[in-house]
Amino acid sequence: MIIIILILGLDQLSKLLINKNLVLNQSIPILKGIFHLTLVHNRGAAFGILRNQAALLVFTSVIAIVLICFDLKRDGTAKSCLYKLSLSLILGGALGNLIDRLWLGYVIDFLDLRIWPVFNVADSAITIGAILLGWSLWKQSKT
Repeated sequence: MIIIILILGLDQLSKLLINKNLVLNQSIPILKGIFHLTLVHNRGAAFGILRNQAALLVFTSVIAIVLICFDLKRDGTAKSCLYKLSLSLILGGALGNLIDRLWLGYVIDFLDLRIWPVFNVADSAITIGAILLGWSLWKQSKT
């Protein structure tokens, strides 16, 4: 629960600060040509796919959140810490982006590596969580 709240809080706080200090599409170089802070309103999913499909994205997010919560609530004694951590990261990130979609109609993205689509803290948590989940399931299948 701490990880979920930490990710959600960090995501929403960072988006609030960026939204208050940058205008849409403004970019501030942190490491010129490598890492910038760029305010983008993402009306789609990852890489901008499913643009303007808010209802589908909200529905999918809610289903994923419910399934993850259900899995985390089930008897967790047999689950590894890595498995629980991965689901918690995914859940915190999914909640962060869902809040944006519900309140704003889009997701605030701002981390710009210049060679990758602009993303946010929630996206990072989901990606790291998915990688850890894959690793956890792979390790589990080996035993």
